Amino acid sequence: MNFPLFIARRIYSGRDSSHAVSQPAIRIALAGIVTGLAVMIVSICVVMGFKHEVASKVIGFGSHIQVVSLTQDQYMQRMPILTTDSLEQVVAHSADDLLPGGVASPISHVQRYAIKMGMLKTDDDFLGLQFKGAGEDYDTTFFASYIVDGRLPRFSSTEASNDLMISRRTADDLGLSVGDRVFAYFVGNDDMRARRFTVCGIFETNLSEYDRSVVLTDIYTIRKLNGWDADQSSGFEVQLTDFDHLDAVTDCLLEQVGHTIDGAGCTYGVFNIRELAPNIFSWLGVLDVNVIMILVLMICVASFTVASGLLIIMLERIQMIGVLKALGATNNAVRKVFVDFAIMLVGRGMIWGNIIGLALCWLQSRFHLVSLDASVYYIDSVPIRFNWILIIAVNIITLAISSVVIFGSSYLMGISRPARTMRFE
Repeated sequence: MNFPLFIARRIYSGRDSSHAVSQPAIRIALAGIVTGLAVMIVSICVVMGFKHEVASKVIGFGSHIQVVSLTQDQYMQRMPILTTDSLEQVVAHSADDLLPGGVASPISHVQRYAIKMGMLKTDDDFLGLQFKGAGEDYDTTFFASYIVDGRLPRFSSTEASNDLMISRRTADDLGLSVGDRVFAYFVGNDDMRARRFTVCGIFETNLSEYDRSVVLTDIYTIRKLNGWDADQSSGFEVQLTDFDHLDAVTDCLLEQVGHTIDGAGCTYGVFNIRELAPNIFSWLGVLDVNVIMILVLMICVASFTVASGLLIIMLERIQMIGVLKALGATNNAVRKVFVDFAIMLVGRGMIWGNIIGLALCWLQSRFHLVSLDASVYYIDSVPIRFNWILIIAVNIITLAISSVVIFGSSYLMGISRPARTMRFE
């Protein structure tokens, strides 16, 4: 029989009613571990979910990477690039060698787009907006998921649809609804053009910076308003299979097409979403600091409760320690008793901490129990994203630090003397 483990189990079960402090000390230490680990798991899942949701919305408006013109005209506006099929193939396959053989390219989709600044005007109000045109190759998944009324425009590169999809914020500001007709005015190099659109759909992403500035129509209309040819566009939008490949694919595109000059004399530039929206991604990066602070505090709380609980048990059982030493038990044997006890305590606390933390996260992700003000937080409920690597890492770190605390506290047993501890009251 493992004698130290037998004694540790007896202490842990608290069957000896003569030691009234044992059970409260064990419960306090257990509660500290459970609370600390559960809070850490919830914090990680919430912050990862928030970063993922906001980043996904920003990427939905502009994709992961954009290939655009660096050349400006006399009016300080970016000139269009020649978005030919051959250039599209170069862009689409620029990162094929980035991943090991047999693995699909990190680039999932390439699409053309065109931009024109204009103004929507009703009888009572007007609003300056960015008109974004898209063609048949445009991935509509993002905007389709945020439509609150109506439908998507008929994206076309060969004919004008006169469809316009606007945000809920724009619709409220101008008093528009699906089916309404509205005039848009565009300032050209030498004149002003007017175009009548029909509101075909309304979307709402709650990302106010974009909702109040972007509307969607077909790329054919935008090209005509800009006076561009059929093979000219504002640029390519490049979508990736994984955000982690962002920097590597950007470097590949810079090497393949960056600073290339096309037939119209325009120089190509490559920008990823971090460079296109630096304020938002810098803000999201600050959240990592908050998570680190929470993790440090919770690990300190859990470690303190383990150490304090262990010391209380040691002091309460000091006569037992003296008896064991008098009977011939070594310091290592006595220390192992309390190490085994602490391992059982920490193990049980970590199991319950994981169960409670993951259960709370699952309930929130499934039923959206905690809501948020979308106008402030960009989302209407607390988001959850399970990052199993970070969750496992937190468990390992908690176990490692707890082990250090346990072994450090257990060495106090070596300073006690049997004759004194047996007379201790």
